[in-house]
Order: sequence, then C-alpha cells, then structure tokens
Amino acid sequence: MKFQILLASSLLWAGTCLGAEKETRFFEMRTYYAAPGKLDDLLARFRDHTLKLFEKHGMANMGYWLPQTNSENKLIYLLAYPSREARESSWKAFSSDPEWQAVARASERQGKLVTKVESVYLQPTDFSPPVRAEVSAAPRLYELRIYQAAPGKLDALLARFRNHTTALFARHGMSQFGYWVPTEGKDGAGERLIYILVHKDYAAWSDSFKAFRADPEWIKVKADSEANGSLTIENGVKSVLMAPTDFSPAR
Repeated sequence: MKFQILLASSLLWAGTCLGAEKETRFFEMRTYYAAPGKLDDLLARFRDHTLKLFEKHGMANMGYWLPQTNSENKLIYLLAYPSREARESSWKAFSSDPEWQAVARASERQGKLVTKVESVYLQPTDFSPPVRAEVSAAPRLYELRIYQAAPGKLDALLARFRNHTTALFARHGMSQFGYWVPTEGKDGAGERLIYILVHKDYAAWSDSFKAFRADPEWIKVKADSEANGSLTIENGVKSVLMAPTDFSPAR
C-alpha cells in the first residue's frame, strides 16, 4: 500500500510537470565572498536596500542563501530576468542608480564588504519546474547540487534526470526548486547541470537520499545509464547545504 501511494505521488508529480508551463526565463546565480567580519553588514545591505533596488530595475529576486558550512563567508543568490538582454539593461540601470550609489558609499565607509564575486548565467532545462519564490511556515533546508558531466555525456545525464531522476526524487519526498545548465562554455562550465532541491530539514535530507540511493529502480537506472562509463567526471558531484536568509523570497 505504501509503495502504491509513493508511486501514485511520483506519477502525479511527473504528470503535473509535463502539463505545467515551462520555465523560460534567463537566470543568474551569484556568489559573494564577504570581507572578514563584514558578512552581517553585507546581509543588512541586501535586506534594507539591494533587493528593493533589484526589483525596481526589473530583476526578480528568487532566493538568498548561506552555506551551512561557511568558512568563506559566502552569500549565494539567484536572480531571474525575462531575457539575457533584459539582464544587461537591468544591471546597467541598477549600477547607475543614484540611490544605489549612495547606499554603496555609505555601507563601505569602513571598507569594502565584498572581496570577490562569482556569476554564472543559467538557462532552465526542459524538465525544470517553474522556479517559484515561496515562503513556508518554517524555513527549509536548500541543497545546491552541481554535476560536472564527463566529456560528451551531458545529454545522457540530462536524459537520465528528465526520464527518471526527477520522478524518483519526488517519490522520496524531495521538492525540486529548479534545474539549469550554464549558458557559457568557458573552462568546461557548459558541461554542468546545476540544480536546487528543498528539504524540510537535515534529517529529512538524510532520510530522503538514503531511501533514494537504496531504491531498486534507481539502482537499475544508474547501472543501465553508466554501462559505458560514468556520466560525471571523478568527484564531479558537489553538494552545498544552504539555509535561506531571513529576507530570502524562497525560504
């Protein structure tokens, strides 16, 4: 009976996604490395000013997160735009906005808040659900997962997710925030799959993946798909557990 319920849940999720509107926006994942002792100041600037200014200039704030293990003082966030061209226009307008310039000057009187910025342009996969910024009753645990595909294997990796993995994730209680591939191919970046899962908490994350990895269907799918070699490079799967900030639209 339990298996039938889980199977019905997985089929319902798959059917819903097939019938749902496809995600077509252009995305950008940005990682800020705060200067020593400046992470709280950086978060305050986002909370009090930056999010509003982003929205003012047509950028959709999707989520802001802090890695649970954060020795590098990272802030990771995701923005959405109607298109790549809209992204360029929005950032140009934001950067030249007198309000932003005043905020930046005032917040950096005692020194720069950020030492390094990383940016990855992303396009959603054809199996990504629409990315929604939703607030739950209690803050959830987010997981950023990055797969570096083996040479020539990205299409096979995407097919495995499209045809099997997403439904199996749903079967084992994992919510799926979004799936993307980088638009830029520099240094092999174009051979990556980047996605975010959502879990109730750490225990739910652990239990879900334990059940997923032991699922006979997954074991067979993985074996069949890797009959001619792994779809990812050695040590090519990275996972970052993240807590949403108190101002994150998705939390």
